Amino acid sequence: MQSVLQNSWQQGVEFLQTKYPILGGAMSWLSEHNLVSAISEAGGFGVLAAGSMSADLLRQEVRKTFEKTDKPFGVNLITMHPDLADLVNVVVEEKVSHCVFAGGFPDAATVRVLKDANIKVMLFAPSLALGKRLIKRGADALIIEGHEAGGHVGPVATTVLMQEILPHIKDVPVFVAGGISNGDLVAGALELGAAGCQIGTRFVCVDECIAHDNFKKAFIRAQARSAVVTAQFDPALPVIPVRALANEGTVAFNTLQLSLVKQVKAGEKDRKDALMELEHFWVGALRNAAIDGDVKNGSVMAGQCVGMVNKVQPVAEVIEELVSVARQRMEA
Repeated sequence: MQSVLQNSWQQGVEFLQTKYPILGGAMSWLSEHNLVSAISEAGGFGVLAAGSMSADLLRQEVRKTFEKTDKPFGVNLITMHPDLADLVNVVVEEKVSHCVFAGGFPDAATVRVLKDANIKVMLFAPSLALGKRLIKRGADALIIEGHEAGGHVGPVATTVLMQEILPHIKDVPVFVAGGISNGDLVAGALELGAAGCQIGTRFVCVDECIAHDNFKKAFIRAQARSAVVTAQFDPALPVIPVRALANEGTVAFNTLQLSLVKQVKAGEKDRKDALMELEHFWVGALRNAAIDGDVKNGSVMAGQCVGMVNKVQPVAEVIEELVSVARQRMEA
C-alpha cells in the first residue's frame, strides 16, 4: 500500500513540477498573484482565477505572479468568457505552464492552441464517461470536484466520484477536489489512485489571502451545515447550484431567480441572458463579501469543510500540515 501511495504522489508531483501535489482552488477575486505565488512558493501549485478578467488584467496578474515566484503555477479560465480566445493567447504568450478550464469544456481548437505551446491542459470531469472523452479530446490531467465544494458545484459527492473514476482512469493524472481540508483525506485520495488534491476553502483563511477580515471571520465562525447550496426553482432556467454560507445574499439570489424565471416563461427575456444575469449577480455579490467585507448581503462562497477552518495561518503552515499528515499515512 505504501508504494501505491508514493506512486500516486509522485505522479502528481511530476505533472505539476512541484514539491507537493497540492493545487490551490481557483477562487474568483481571491486567487490573485499574492495567494497564488505564496502557494507555489510553499511547495504547492497556485492557480490564478481569471474569472471575468480582461486579457490585459490577466496579463498583469500573470506577470505579477512571476515577479513573486519562479515556481510553476497555472491559470483557470471560464469557458463561457466572451473573450476566451484572447485569454488563451495571454496564457500562451506569457508562457504559463498549465491551464485549467472551468464552467464547461473548451473546443478542440482551443485545446490545440495550448498543446502546441506545450501548455498542460487540465479539465474538470463530472463522470467517468465524460472523463474518458475529455482525455481523447486532449486533457493532460483531470480534476474531479464533489458536491461538498464551495462556489459552483456539481450534484455528486467527492467520495462517490473517487470510487467511480479513480480506479478506471490511469492514462492521465486525476486530482480530487471538494471538501478536502486535512492530510488524512489527501492520503485517502492518493490511496484510491488520485495524483493529488485541490484545496480551496482552507486557503481562504491564510495570511497571504487578500480576503476581507469579515470574510475570514465568517469562515472561522461557520459550521459545515452553514454552507448550503442554492436550489433551481424551475427547469425553464437551469441554474448551476452555488454553495455559500446562508445569509441575506442567498435570499436576494432566490428572489432574482424567481423574477427571471417569470420573465423567461413570459418570453420577456432570453434564457441565456437570464443565466448570464445570475452569473453577474454572483460575481458582484462575491466581491462585495470577499473584498468589501459585506458578509451579510454579499456571497460568502465556501465548501462544507469550512466547519474545520478555525484560525488564520500562513500558507506554508497549512500546506505543511496537509503534507505531514499525508506522509504519516504513507509511511505507516
